[in-house]
Formats: sequence, structure tokens, C-alpha cells
Amino acid sequence: MKQLARAKPITRRSFLKASAATTGGLVIGFNLPAGNRLANAQPAPAAVPPNAYLRIARDGAVTVQVKHLEFGQGVMTSLPMLVAEELGCDWSKVRAELAPAAPVYAHTMFGMQMTGGSSSVVNSYTQMRTVGAMAREMLISAAAAQWKVEAAQCRVENGQVLGPGGRKAGFGELADAANALKAPDKVTLKDAKDFRIIGKPTRRIDAPGKVNGTAKFGLDITPKTIPNLHTAVVKHPPMFGARVAKIDATKVKGLPGVTHVVQISNGVAVVAKNFWAAKKGRDLLEVTWNLDAASKANSPDLKKSYRELAQKPGLIAKAGNIDAIKGAAKNVTAEYEAPFLAHAPMEPLNCTVNLKADSCEIWVGSQFQTVDQAAAAKAAGLKPEQVKLNTMIAGGGFGRRANPAADYIIEAVEIAKEAKVPVKTVWTREDDIRGGYYRPMYVHKVEAGLDAAGRIVGWDHTIVGQSIIAGTTFEPFMVKDGVDATSVEGVADTPYDIPGMRATLHTTKDGVPALWWRSVGHTHTAFVMETMMDELAKAAGKDPVGFRREYLGKHPRVLNVLNLAAEKAGWGKPMPKGVGRGIAVHESFGSVCAHVADVVLEKGAIRVLRVVSVIDCGLVVNPLTVTAQIESATVYGLSAALYGQVTLKNGEVEQSNFHDYPVLRMNEMPKMEVHIVPGGKEPTGVGEPGTPPVAPAVANAVFALTGKRLREMPFKI
Repeated sequence: MKQLARAKPITRRSFLKASAATTGGLVIGFNLPAGNRLANAQPAPAAVPPNAYLRIARDGAVTVQVKHLEFGQGVMTSLPMLVAEELGCDWSKVRAELAPAAPVYAHTMFGMQMTGGSSSVVNSYTQMRTVGAMAREMLISAAAAQWKVEAAQCRVENGQVLGPGGRKAGFGELADAANALKAPDKVTLKDAKDFRIIGKPTRRIDAPGKVNGTAKFGLDITPKTIPNLHTAVVKHPPMFGARVAKIDATKVKGLPGVTHVVQISNGVAVVAKNFWAAKKGRDLLEVTWNLDAASKANSPDLKKSYRELAQKPGLIAKAGNIDAIKGAAKNVTAEYEAPFLAHAPMEPLNCTVNLKADSCEIWVGSQFQTVDQAAAAKAAGLKPEQVKLNTMIAGGGFGRRANPAADYIIEAVEIAKEAKVPVKTVWTREDDIRGGYYRPMYVHKVEAGLDAAGRIVGWDHTIVGQSIIAGTTFEPFMVKDGVDATSVEGVADTPYDIPGMRATLHTTKDGVPALWWRSVGHTHTAFVMETMMDELAKAAGKDPVGFRREYLGKHPRVLNVLNLAAEKAGWGKPMPKGVGRGIAVHESFGSVCAHVADVVLEKGAIRVLRVVSVIDCGLVVNPLTVTAQIESATVYGLSAALYGQVTLKNGEVEQSNFHDYPVLRMNEMPKMEVHIVPGGKEPTGVGEPGTPPVAPAVANAVFALTGKRLREMPFKI
């Protein structure tokens, strides 16, 4: 999802304080009801989620409520770091909790609680620092009042307030007194030169629990958490759009552990005392499907129709005069193809629901808490405020858990409603890969012309593919004149200063559920832009890096990343025999990333030996997180480039698990170097910018080695 705007500074009106319900101490929150001061508040009703971002307990423990989903990107560390920096607390006493669904935790850019667009740190940077600064000033004021000194004579250091004459008091000692004070009208945030936590390599708060098994994911909900918890597995339609016509549960009846067979809007669920019994029941269940409205799509037919559409211009996404192409000294024409892709997170989709007559409690790793809470309420026949959504740590998502349709959430609620017992609905890996909502398939056609000096004189670019925004709440501001901005991002807004560039779009409707996938439109546009730039460099007889430099004069940040990547990788130095080297640079989500890939061929297959990466993501909160994110994005991009594809035969998805939808294995992991550009006044995106340049860097390396252009993913030699 696209980054829309910078977070705005927080004012006094944005804050409130309240007593901790059980531990005492100081609580800081945003946009709470009932004015701006709640002294000695009583414990909230169980149905009301906690409103606070920060709690300081009497024992000095500092707990930060993290409004975004943690699914591997590190927000349970980065966001507490922002608070801790301004608060001046002892980092060893900082804890993090994932916030439940509540309006108070809305994304400052999108106006709802969500995680996406590589925006978690970006939108929280000022907000969470202000939380910490406000708590700091309240603690200082409490200490100054006790000591009968001026607040200006006091300061914080490592979880203590220090005053004149050697006075000192821990945050826990002062928390109750601070809570009784009036919130400050305004606070002053630190200058970056004074940071002691932001910018420093910091080990993740959530790492120990994930290593020792104490971390609780959605799949970890058990009957110990919810008495009488059942497990459900769903038999989904074999084709998208098919519906249940007839159910034969004869073989399922009497199966040990199975308690219910229930029809829902998108299939039939088998409910049992445990997962294995539910899956065994599902396997024995016989369902006849009504295929009248089902998609019968075949991948070869879709490709053919896409290619035909690409031969003529579509709706204008970027206007430009392409007349000069006709009279160019050299012309280069190429077609590129990218397949449907599954998200394939390590933790398959799951959702636990405890539905009662007047309430519903959900445990789920949700990227769209606001959307999922509302969808669950509608499915249950309740109001959103009657639904408590507990955000669980998730094992990956890559966009799949941010579905405006809330498909697996609604499914789980429907099952619980029919079965009338608490239910954990679990998708198998096969369900996950065959269950729809894919990165769309795309075909690009590009025709470009060069003059006698090898300069680009025109670029005509046509894109064909499904819209991921049409029909969602984002359509009003992300689809203009029929053009989905995510379909053309990375092309229509390329940083290359290309004369005579035109970009057009054909939006298809294939009956295949489509959804954003890590890096959204940049996943395919970067591949095309950066391989085409290489092709033009070759046609012009120029070095690929030097050729790119000619068109980046207006974008020094992109140019700097390109140059640094070339330098760190040793671009231009002689390569060992049998090794090819390629480069790609791309701007997305407010950041710039470049990769240099070294490849060899082993038994006719591509093996990536080394990837040198450079990322400019503005101000860096946690360098360890940034490095890990770029490594993760690289692996994800390599998996797609080398292996990833979902194909359809007569409307059915042919892939089912990692044996036929492979991902990069540990023994295939290249050596990686990640270099972070220092500086920047504010953070920009990190989670997604590392993926787009991977495929073109590898494709360009293969060309350097073999002379063969790779224009279709996954790559085949």
C-alpha cells in the first residue's frame, strides 16, 4: 500500500492520562473520551480495550502498547525504542504488548488501525516519541513537587529523575504522583544529535520468546486459553466463484472427535475436538459444487489475452510524446511477464472466535484490525464495540492478513455462530496457497528508442493486469480515471528523467481474487524498468551503471544509492570465470534500495552467490531491524524470481505446498552485505523496498554471464 503522508505533530489535545487499572502508576494515551484528565480512574469494564500507549508501573516496568501487527518486521522493538528515547527509561525494563483493535490505535496516515505500506515506524515516529516526552515531563514535575524545587533543575537518566543535591527517584516511585498531575500543554522532543537509543543496534524484545517457544502466535491458542475450544477446517470451493450445491457427510458422522459439519458462505466446515480429527473429517466430506458462476480460467489463455491487449495502448497513466521512437537510431522492444503469486507466510491463516449472545472475542494476527473487527461484528450480528479483537503475533503476512474482504475472519465467525462453541479455524498450507487472493499476473510491453549518441528519445510502456484496489475502500483516492495507481507505480513515477515517456494501463477482470503482495505494484514494475534499462544500456554500448547515471540528475538520493552499491560490490572489476554480475536500483515507499547480484549456473539452474545491498530509508531507528528487513526482502524476492508462480488449469490452482510452490532454502541463501545510508531527518519505509530490485539484479547478472535476456518470471535458463 502506498505511503500517503507524513505523520503530523501531536498536540496537547491528542493526549490524556489515567491511572493504571491494576498496577497503579502512569498511563499515557491518545484521543480518549471524557476530556483530557482522568484522575484515579477505576478499572475499565472488561469489554473496553485499554486505551493507553504507555504504562509505567510502580515497580518501574515500562510497557508500550504497539498498535501495529508484529509479524517479523520488528515493530515490537522499534516503537518502544521511540518511546524510551524521549522517556529516558532503563531499556532493560521496557516491555511491549500488541494493542487490541480500538479507534485509539488508528494509523496516523490511513485513519484506521492497520499495518502496511512499510509505514509503521514512519507514522509512529513523532507520535510515540511524544508519548515518551509527555510521560518524562510529568515524572519530572512530580519529582520537583516532592523535592520543592524547580522542574528545570531536574532531569531524567536511565529510569530515574535526578535533582539538585544528589536527589533521585525511580520512575516507579513517581508514577502515581505523576498520574495526578495535569498533562503538559506541549513537550520538546530531543535533537537527533542527543539520541542514545534511536539509531543504536538494539536486540529485539520479542526474540527470546520466539526462540524459547513462549511467544504466542494465533495458532498457539488452546483449550487452556479458552475452555471447550474446538478446531475447524474448511473445505473450500475448487474454483473461485463456485458454491455449495450438496453435502454428503455420511463418512464423517461418527468419526471420533468430530462434533459439527456446518455450511458457511464459502464452503463447508468440519468442527472437531482437535485439528487432526477436523482435517480427517474434511478429507472424508463429500461436497457437490455449483460451478455456474465459477471462474474457468487457464493460465495459458490468460497470458495470450494479456499479450494481445499489450499490443495496443490502454488508459493513460503517464502522458508523453512518443513520436521520436519512430525515427530513432535504434529501437528496443521487449515483453515481460510476471505470474500470479501466493503470499505463503510460514504461519498459515487462522482465527479463533469465542462468540456469545451479546459479545464476541477474537484472537488473530490481523494487519487490518479496524476492518476485521467491523467484518466480524457484521457476521456475528453485533456492533463493532461488542467485538474484542486481540492482536496476536503472526508468522508472516506479506499483505495476506490485510484483506479488505476479511475472508478468513468472516469464515471463522460464521463457523462459531453455527457451531455454537468456541472455535479456532485453521487453514492448512494447501488451503493457504489454493485459497485465493494473489498478487495479480501482469504483462508489460515496452518500446524505446535511442539516438545516435545512445540517449533515450522515447519510451512507450503498456501494462496489463488486474486491479487490487478496485472494489475496496481505497478505490476513491487510489483509482483515478480508471487507472489503479498501484498497477503503474514504479513506472508512471519513475525517478529516471526519460524524455518522451508514455505509460498506459489495461485493467483486466479474470475472476481470480487479487490482493497486494509485499511491495505491491513495485514487485513487477521494478523488474521491467530495471531490466529494460539494462537492455538499453547494452544497445547504447554503455556500462549499465553509467547509463543509469545519465537519467538520475534530478534524483540525487537514487543516484547516491546506485553509486554506493556499485562501489561496495566492486562494480567494474574483472569477474571470476563463470560468474555474472548485475545491478538494479528502485525507489518505493519513500526509500531507495539497490542490489548487486553475483550469479553462476549450476546444472543449468541459476544460483545466486552474493547480494550487496544499499538502503536509504531516512533516519534509522534500529539498524539491526533494517538489516534484517533487507535480508528478508531479498530472500522473498529471490523466491519469487527463481521459483514463484501460481498457475490455473480449468479454474483450479495447480500448486498446493512448498514442494510445488518452492521458496528459497537455507542452502541456497547467498552471502549478503547490507549497507545503510546514514542521515535523514525522519524514517522512510523499510519492510518492502528491498524486494523490488532483487529480480532485475539477478536477471541482469544472468545476461552478463550468458547473453540471454530473462523477461519472464520465474526465471528459466
